[in-house]
Amino acid sequence: MEVVTTRDEFRNSTSAVRAEGSRLGLVPTMGAFHPGHMSLLRAAASMCDVVAVSIFVNPLQFSSAADLARYPVNLERDLAMAQTAGVGLVFAPSASEMFPRGEPETSVQPGLLAGRLEGASRPGHFAGVATVVTKLLSLAGRCHAFFGEKDYQQLAVVRRLVADLDLDAEIVACPTVREPDGLACSSRNRRLDPEDRRAAAVLFRALGAGRDALAGGAASSAEVEATMAVVVAAEPRARLDYAVVVDPVTFESPLSLAGELRLLIAADVGPVRLIDNLGVGA
Repeated sequence: MEVVTTRDEFRNSTSAVRAEGSRLGLVPTMGAFHPGHMSLLRAAASMCDVVAVSIFVNPLQFSSAADLARYPVNLERDLAMAQTAGVGLVFAPSASEMFPRGEPETSVQPGLLAGRLEGASRPGHFAGVATVVTKLLSLAGRCHAFFGEKDYQQLAVVRRLVADLDLDAEIVACPTVREPDGLACSSRNRRLDPEDRRAAAVLFRALGAGRDALAGGAASSAEVEATMAVVVAAEPRARLDYAVVVDPVTFESPLSLAGELRLLIAADVGPVRLIDNLGVGA
């Protein structure tokens, strides 16, 4: 497994993969690997000849220095896990390597989609994601890039920027990986104390209640959303931000409850903000 830390090394290594006629799979991450990351690496290995993973805690997508500082970092552990998954190339740059002149003056503004829901709650977050993903895809060159459905709005933002900017990448979406009680795997879960960890399962229960309401013939989006909100309200350690039904492409409230829909939820459990989602319908 090759580990590189500079942009030039990464660009040269990915170019060499393609020069050999091999298919490159890229898994962009911020490290702190969990089963969700491992599922992305395995999916990339099943589709591609060489798997590259980036490990970079992107400061542009954090709302505060304190939140950035709390993000778990253990590069040695991540490298060991990457090797077991068959990764061939790791790009692990420093912030000064990725942004040598500090916060870049040029950024990618992902538009209306990124201003809704998670974007409204975390201003600037998706611009930070879009900027670093664009940079990583530019450095990697032609590739298949693997993203988890757990961050569904992020996945939609990435798909849109690749289409709008004609980036030479095929985006591959991979299913959410869950704990036995339904909690979506996330690096943030490590910050939950035992009681908050127990309470965090309420997000998946709320999504399930929303799904059941739809299957039972709910008359409106508002009815489904109220059903999810009631489930969260019953958990005293959780504070709901939003629980909504949206069109999975536009992220707007659907005109009808027929066809494919996406349930999205965000809540603070103890000191940790958690998000989740569930696809329903066709």
